[in-house]
Amino acid sequence: MRQKRFGQPSIDMKRVVITGTGIYSCLGSSIEEVRDALYQGRSGIVMDPLRKKTGFRSGLTAKLERPDLKGSLHRRDRARLAEEGEYAYVATVEALKNARLDEDFLANHDVGILYGNDSSAKAVIESADLMREKQDTMLLGSGSIFRSMNSTVTMNLATIFKLKGISFTISGACASGSHAIGMAYLLIRSGLQDQIICGGAQEINAESMASFDGLSAFSVRESSPQEASRPFDIGRDGLVPSGGGATLILESLESAKKRGAGILGEVVGYGFSSNGDHISVPNVEGPAKALRLCLQDSGLKLEEIDYINAHATSTPVGDMKEAESIDQVFGDVKPYISSTKSMTGHECWMSGASEAVYSLIMLENSFVAPNINLETPGREAENLNITSRTVEKNLEVIVSNSFGFGGTNASLIIRKFRD
Repeated sequence: MRQKRFGQPSIDMKRVVITGTGIYSCLGSSIEEVRDALYQGRSGIVMDPLRKKTGFRSGLTAKLERPDLKGSLHRRDRARLAEEGEYAYVATVEALKNARLDEDFLANHDVGILYGNDSSAKAVIESADLMREKQDTMLLGSGSIFRSMNSTVTMNLATIFKLKGISFTISGACASGSHAIGMAYLLIRSGLQDQIICGGAQEINAESMASFDGLSAFSVRESSPQEASRPFDIGRDGLVPSGGGATLILESLESAKKRGAGILGEVVGYGFSSNGDHISVPNVEGPAKALRLCLQDSGLKLEEIDYINAHATSTPVGDMKEAESIDQVFGDVKPYISSTKSMTGHECWMSGASEAVYSLIMLENSFVAPNINLETPGREAENLNITSRTVEKNLEVIVSNSFGFGGTNASLIIRKFRD
């Protein structure tokens, strides 16, 4: 296949397909559980009174249990995994199984891993607390450093699964997961890798969320937790913190066909930009540019886009700027739009990857998940086709948006596979 990349000369490029997905989120611990929650519009948000006791302005959070890995991982490996690494491990096991990639295949091929992660706060804090208490570094344990580094997910999973391809962590704030998918797509398309495990992970502990709470970023609608995350609604008052792990297996079409793999979808576009503006306040131009570049990269027309999974986190300014950027790019074309964060809260570093998985679930099962809690749309949403209910629809092409602190933006386009 010959394509142009952002106005550059045409070069031979490989098609990049998705052959496996895995998820561990507040909506469920498997693709099947998450599919049902998305279809039903079921929220995973709860009120945590312990956060109020520790000084949080908001006690709202996603409900996420730590997985029990005693039966599946050696104690040595468990000791090296931070919380977000546990979520990523479970999601990756499911994705590898769905992609039919076993130990023998991983041992005999250069499979890579690119994962989005931008903190390992609890592990760092626990080490610092123990050091202050014991005043002896020898008591920190050999696993401490491997839990506390930002690259904890990729270094651990590359070791556990004995991967021999590319391996590094992408830290791009709340666009980390999308950038990981985008970079995997570029590497495979260029022929430098055949298979890459990619995704995003996010810890959900209080230690990792305290600074966000200190910015007054979280909703305080504590009397009705499941109604607190309300993207595009005029009554929104902030996001709800969330987390987990999401994994996608990307590989070249040639590789997938050679091993007879099932194909869930095809990545056909990746656009990115930086706002070059305020560190935490988004603008319109940056997200619009990422969208345009993504569309240009895909070669698709606006009319071919069926659905946009919006980044919309339920913050007053963020939702407004994204709505304006979508309207600026799409104009009179009105694809369906919803923000799955209305159900999950903001999964931060994981969100770009999890929302790609959520969108793939919709693509495969022919429905658009609802933007729940949208009672009175804000004025900025009046020009958009945002659905507050589940829509039965045969989807062919979806867009997933992710934006983050520092003005980093990423847009992905995934298409139903057609040989």
